[in-house]
Amino acid sequence: MRLFAAVVPPAEALDELERAIAPHVGEVPGLRWPDRATWHITLGFFGEVPEAALPELETRLARAVHRHHALNLAFTGFGAFSSVRRARVFWAAVSGDPMHRLADSVRAGARRAGAAQVDDKRFHPHLTLARSRAETDLRPLVESLSGFSGTPWRAEAVRLVRSHTGPQVRYESLGEWALAPSRPD
Repeated sequence: MRLFAAVVPPAEALDELERAIAPHVGEVPGLRWPDRATWHITLGFFGEVPEAALPELETRLARAVHRHHALNLAFTGFGAFSSVRRARVFWAAVSGDPMHRLADSVRAGARRAGAAQVDDKRFHPHLTLARSRAETDLRPLVESLSGFSGTPWRAEAVRLVRSHTGPQVRYESLGEWALAPSRPD
């Protein structure tokens, strides 16, 4: 099973993103815009995980997630990997409470559960909006969206997701765990 852990933003936050990018969808040749149903913020990509490892993975992810508090987040701007000038991925930036420790805990739990392909790239919180097979200059797109700043929202849970690849990518939620309530300010 091809698995990852993610935060799925609330519909209202995704609505704002969708409205912001709508005038630009289809403008850049070669840029593929996945269905909104696939939008998420990846905390850890685990690759192919044997089905036998799933119970231990669920236990370890639940433990990792419960150690962290709910997060106050917002979408604040857009960018691209590897760079805006030579992009293959167009994304929305996520700001607010730091997500790095949560991502580290989730990844560590997955490794302990036997997920051998855990991605160890430096965590950069983002939501992927479009992809390109070839490097593409996205400076005009990113600049046209530079004034965007979304309404703050709360991340209150982490999902374990199975990715079904093929002509039409489909995601299946295998489990969800609540983050601890936020500390009072």
